[in-house]
Amino acid sequence: MPKKSSTPNRGFKVADQIQRDLTELIARELKDPRVGMVTLQSVEVTPDYAHAKVYFSVLVGDPQETQDALNQAAGFLRNGLFKRLHIHTVPTLHFLFDRTTERAADMNALIAQAVASRSKDEG
Repeated sequence: MPKKSSTPNRGFKVADQIQRDLTELIARELKDPRVGMVTLQSVEVTPDYAHAKVYFSVLVGDPQETQDALNQAAGFLRNGLFKRLHIHTVPTLHFLFDRTTERAADMNALIAQAVASRSKDEG
């Protein structure tokens, strides 16, 4: 039987803290020119805190190039987290481009197109 955590939602709290600290580290200490305006969307931490998936979006620039740069800087960022977080295991970071905003924009365009064609049919 799996051991119950003494604090329910601890994983969410750790993920939230990682997201806040990474946002600051990327903005202030990461000097890679390939990483432009990055927004961290969410962080998912495995139950054993060994790995964290960090979902991000970019305002400008190539998402793949940004993802490569962030994954190359993952060790540096993890070291920065180690100094800030007070947990036994700081997870290995895996950066993934979040396409949610792209999909939402596509969906909105499809809905607008459907509404426009429907109003033409009715008119």
